[in-house]
Amino acid sequence: MTNGAIGTVRLGADGPEVGVQGLGCMGMSFAYGPSDAEESRATLERALELGVTFYDTADAYGAGENERFLAPFLKAHRDEVVVATKFALSIPPDEPTRRITRNDPPYIRACVEESLRRLEVDVIDLYYMHRRDVNVPIEETVGVMAELVAEGKVKHLGLSEVTAGELRAAQSVHPIAALQSEWSLFSRDIEDRVVPAARELGVALVPYSPLGRGFLTGSFTDAGNELTERDVRRTMPRFSGENAQVNAALLEPVRDVAAAHGATSGQIALAWVQQQAAVHGLPVVPIPGTRRPARVEENTAATVIELTADELAVLEPIAAKVAGTRYADMAFTSAGRE
Repeated sequence: MTNGAIGTVRLGADGPEVGVQGLGCMGMSFAYGPSDAEESRATLERALELGVTFYDTADAYGAGENERFLAPFLKAHRDEVVVATKFALSIPPDEPTRRITRNDPPYIRACVEESLRRLEVDVIDLYYMHRRDVNVPIEETVGVMAELVAEGKVKHLGLSEVTAGELRAAQSVHPIAALQSEWSLFSRDIEDRVVPAARELGVALVPYSPLGRGFLTGSFTDAGNELTERDVRRTMPRFSGENAQVNAALLEPVRDVAAAHGATSGQIALAWVQQQAAVHGLPVVPIPGTRRPARVEENTAATVIELTADELAVLEPIAAKVAGTRYADMAFTSAGRE
């Protein structure tokens, strides 16, 4: 690392080289209540200064609004950044908790054209299947995605929330550079099967919500009481009511480790995720989301925190004690299919 910038890692065997931490951009336009556009633009720029070159969005984030928001930044820095976007989810703007999943070929082809237009780019660096439509064979879905690579519309392919078997089936059709799944001190279900499969296949892990959607930082303790009406975290069982009370108590060892490092709880949560690369032997590039430059500085500083074996042991039991599921409907995830 030079000039304070974070290190780099490659996504997959032949994927793009990116900073070891990316930036989740969803909250700049969608899901987490009102945002300040100017501050969000400053966040994008500060992230790049710190070596964050991997920017994550999706067509579902604000019905394309997040892709449109990123377009000027991408145009100004096209040769410096890697942009990832996704298809498969249709989320009505007036019903942010409703999701319609589609993986059929005509839909994929329509989505990629719209994303290219909104992002104002000639090619998408990494194109994800956002969620799995079990009514369409994954080989068929990835086959269409591979055609987009051959046509020069997409450079690399990714998947999100798939099982180990689905990842293997996809890889048999076309190389998969990255798998995006939730992975944090609170969410570790992918470690049993998915992570070993990714390691075997040479696929990088891109953990989303590595900060537990902000809960691991202590920024809120009960979504139902503290967050705005349209914040999607109000719909997630582990963040409200009795579940939130149980889960808030689980943060005490995180705070203790943070104090020992002179760090924040969020930095320890991120350092834990970053360190899973060494623990499991594969590239791991978390994409914490933020809308503030100061938070990007805090998050990237976590890449140089090394937790001891004793500290990892202290943090180990947390996930098993978490109350409540990640989503109200877990059929939306890979957990029910594994």
